[in-house]
Amino acid sequence: MKYFIVTYGCQMNVHESEKIAGILEKMGYALADTREEADVIVFNTCAIREGAEDRVFGNVGNLKKLKKKKKDLIIIVCGCMTQKSQTAQKLLNTFPFVDIVIGTFNLSKIGYYIEAVKKGRQLEIFDEGEIDESLPYKRTSGENAWVNIMQGCNNFCTYCIVPYVRGREKSRKHENILQEIKEIVKEGKYKKITLLGQNVNSYGKDNKDEISFSELLREICKIDGDFTLSFMTSHPKDLTDDVIDAVAEEDKIEKYIHLPAQSGNDRILKLMNRSYTREKYLSIIKKIREKIPNCRITSDFIVGFPTESEDEFNDTMSLVAEVKYDSIFAFMYSPREGTVASKMDGQIDESVKKTRVNKLLKLEKQLQKERINGN
Repeated sequence: MKYFIVTYGCQMNVHESEKIAGILEKMGYALADTREEADVIVFNTCAIREGAEDRVFGNVGNLKKLKKKKKDLIIIVCGCMTQKSQTAQKLLNTFPFVDIVIGTFNLSKIGYYIEAVKKGRQLEIFDEGEIDESLPYKRTSGENAWVNIMQGCNNFCTYCIVPYVRGREKSRKHENILQEIKEIVKEGKYKKITLLGQNVNSYGKDNKDEISFSELLREICKIDGDFTLSFMTSHPKDLTDDVIDAVAEEDKIEKYIHLPAQSGNDRILKLMNRSYTREKYLSIIKKIREKIPNCRITSDFIVGFPTESEDEFNDTMSLVAEVKYDSIFAFMYSPREGTVASKMDGQIDESVKKTRVNKLLKLEKQLQKERINGN
């Protein structure tokens, strides 16, 4: 028996696909080279942007002929996209040959669902579940080992679907995280360990008996072994002085912080529900530069957010020019059904968004060129 996994989206999805692969291999499945030779095909989906959902529908639709040829083929669609019940139902209505549709909270039970389908059931499940610490992994990211320290998000940025498809923040017990990392280091194959969470630096805030994120970083650094520690993604409102100090002082922590700003304008930041101002964001950048002079800093930006004026977009341009990031990721605002921003008046024309994102990326290239030339 063989399996094939198609992964869309963020590093969290990549790591969860490693979890799915581990479960399937424990069941006796081996990795297939192509979809055509697989007995189980899994699409692990993303809901952040509409384009990702469109690609999933297209790829699933292309399996209709293969399903007719291989009657016992099991097709699974899981992840963030299918955590939304409307999308899950649309998928089942459009492609009745899909066997299993499950959300983000039920990935740990994928083996059970496969066995149920073999007995003739089609499954649609997206109830919320707890973090399962007993699952195996098949790590697939070379010398980097992903370690998920928490799931969910409490921020409710108005453009973001994540809290609706990932649920509220739940931190893993630090003892379990430390044990997992000790086992990773013992294997001797991984030079880098990357901690994952929708908002890693809010780790422990959901449990008053748990240690803080900065304390977790320092405990991990006490583990014997030759490895570099990194983490993503940080929210500016939760990046404390203690975390910055830990990055500065601990030799094992990579001198790198990804700190999404999303906008350089206070009114837009407030509409986004980002919980900080431009001034506050810049003060954090200043602390990082002072305490970790060699720190690489990267960021995310959204252009064309509803009602964003040209002057407000220019505030984003000036923020990028002032901070001089090592690199940025710039995205055109994409309305996601179910979010607050999708219902806002003043949606920006696509052509305007394209012009703005191209301007921002052009500025980034210019700044990188100046940095290379020593300016």
